[in-house]
Amino acid sequence: MSNTLTAKEQTLAKIFSDEYVFTIPGYQRPYSWGNDQAQELLDDLLTALETAPEQLGDAVPYFLGSIVLIKNEASPDATVVDGQQRLTTLTLLLSAIRTTINDGAVQAGITKRIYEHGDVVSATAASYRLSLRERDRDFFRQYVQHEDGLAKLIQLNSILPSAQERLRANANVFMTGLAELEQSELVRLVQFIITRCYLVVVATPDLDSAYRIFGVLNSRGLDLSATDILKAEIIGGVESGLREAYTKNWEDAEEDLGRDEFGDLFGHIRMVYRKAKPHGTLLKEFKEHVAPVAQPQVFVDKILLPMADAFAALSGSDYASQMHAEQVNEHLRWLNRLEFKDWVPPALSFYVRHREQPGLMLAFFRDLERLAYSMLARKVGVNGRVERFSALTGAVENGLNLFDGMSALQLSPGEQYDTYSMLNGPLYDTHSARAVALLLLRLDRLLSDGSAIYEHDVVSVEHVMPQQAAPNSQWVTWVPDTKVYQSWVHRLGNLVLLSRKKNSSASNRDFSWKKTTYFSKGGVSSFALTTQVLQHSDWTANVMQQRQTFVMDSFENHWRLEDRKSKADLANEMLSELSANGEGVDFELESAKHCLNALARKSGSAFIVLAQSQAKLDWSGQPHSYQQLREGLRSEGSLQLSPDGSHLVFIRDVNFSSPSAASATVLGRTDNGRDTWRLKGTTITYAAWQDNLPENQPANGNANEGHGSSSQA
Repeated sequence: MSNTLTAKEQTLAKIFSDEYVFTIPGYQRPYSWGNDQAQELLDDLLTALETAPEQLGDAVPYFLGSIVLIKNEASPDATVVDGQQRLTTLTLLLSAIRTTINDGAVQAGITKRIYEHGDVVSATAASYRLSLRERDRDFFRQYVQHEDGLAKLIQLNSILPSAQERLRANANVFMTGLAELEQSELVRLVQFIITRCYLVVVATPDLDSAYRIFGVLNSRGLDLSATDILKAEIIGGVESGLREAYTKNWEDAEEDLGRDEFGDLFGHIRMVYRKAKPHGTLLKEFKEHVAPVAQPQVFVDKILLPMADAFAALSGSDYASQMHAEQVNEHLRWLNRLEFKDWVPPALSFYVRHREQPGLMLAFFRDLERLAYSMLARKVGVNGRVERFSALTGAVENGLNLFDGMSALQLSPGEQYDTYSMLNGPLYDTHSARAVALLLLRLDRLLSDGSAIYEHDVVSVEHVMPQQAAPNSQWVTWVPDTKVYQSWVHRLGNLVLLSRKKNSSASNRDFSWKKTTYFSKGGVSSFALTTQVLQHSDWTANVMQQRQTFVMDSFENHWRLEDRKSKADLANEMLSELSANGEGVDFELESAKHCLNALARKSGSAFIVLAQSQAKLDWSGQPHSYQQLREGLRSEGSLQLSPDGSHLVFIRDVNFSSPSAASATVLGRTDNGRDTWRLKGTTITYAAWQDNLPENQPANGNANEGHGSSSQA
């Protein structure tokens, strides 16, 4: 038996086989991956699959990270020290694919990767590839590992412990995403996961050495060690006589920020140049996308050190200026409270260019806070945030007018409407507790006089009118209609902040007791929002409506939401304008899955895809004349490879005979362009636009489309 450490790259076919029987020990924390991480895993796998060749055996291996085990080579039993989240989520994903796919043979093949059936004849029990902590083990087996479990989990309405609730939420994420795939795509996905996805398995026979490895991996991490490699390569390229000085400057910046923050800075610098969600390691993408790295002294002097100073000021809310410094830092403090940090790259780019212009700094960070908190309110996911903030970084670099209504920094009327609607809705029910608390803290700050900033160790959100009122209670007397009660209970008008943990036994107490004992100390609360509540003797629907109107006015004024318009309003305006417009009409096609954006103009009988529109790298659908059309455009040079090699770009305007020919060229598969192309800035499809034209104004084109061909405009 070996007593040495081993490290192997293993496919998931090996991971989920008889070679390993994984157990999560009781001392591990509960399952904690949230919806964003589950969605990111699925998106990343689908993106990798899109670039894989037809023969998956020729695909580049896709690495999912590392796991650390206590395991002897002679036995399959493996205690998981690090890697619980990956193994659990991968098992959940396999279960979701099994539930979504129709092929019984494929279902059986997936089940073998999840568990082995027991056998009554030989009196053997079922053997599970992964066993969670004891408190979640049976739940995981019943609802995830067993064949009929996931469908039951989705339908389950019970209130669950946090780890089990996350499993249910992530199951919904996977089922929703997988439902968009064809059956053939599902088969290809599970084949890719099992045969081309790898984990680095680090195994050691004892707990002490396993935790030493775990500590090293988590204190340094791949990104942090990448900065060490970059340092050696970049400083090594500096002239020998200057190398010592540049080494000192580098190390001083790292010490000033702290090692972890210095690693974060490199991630943000990568995003400044990459302007897309990372698909590789920091080291690989830094070398590929951060061009100044090829000039070591320029990189250190012009990029690293200025951005290190900027990052210190941004993360510390410590902008220094003779004008507007405190107002800028106030906006930075609220940006830093956000859980996501996607706003940092454009902030860095702007800061290093305009730090000496305090008026411009104030306007930018005021609007950056507005944009970021709008995304929080609208629940914009990581892909949407990366896309928007990357566009903003590009606008900063290109010197565009950031305060124009069409700028990436500004909220469109539709975004203003969605922000207002979410804030005005049952916020406690639709958002996470952390998001609700942060929005209420921002509101509280707006309502206070600004003379003091309180940093409470504990902040919680509580309902004034309880979620479930006791029969014959004072609350039911004030709001007797059940529907009205439920319509108000989770809205801002009924929520307060507490500087203590919530007490479930206090929630249903009467109003006067809550005010004197629960909401305040000695009749005083440090929160302006809560102080307002103390002034009321009754808590009726009218009181909540008045309060709701007041707080929404505060948000509307601070984040400038007064120009909001619903999608229906915008669509009607657009249709009215277009009905009388004899000029060209602009359409757009966006594919979040493939990170593509294309613009087209309908002018007379021509449907023209505009230069700089993006198209998928390869044709992935069935053979079709559109594929030949696409190859012809590549041959003639109208479609060329993008600088980063991730997609194709139209280098000139191209006239297509139909919207479907255009969308098939963009998406790399046959497509009904009448449903895919949408009026720019709206959700109105080409078909809907065409159907709403006046009878005396034909669209000149292609209600009954042929396959057609293209010609340059």
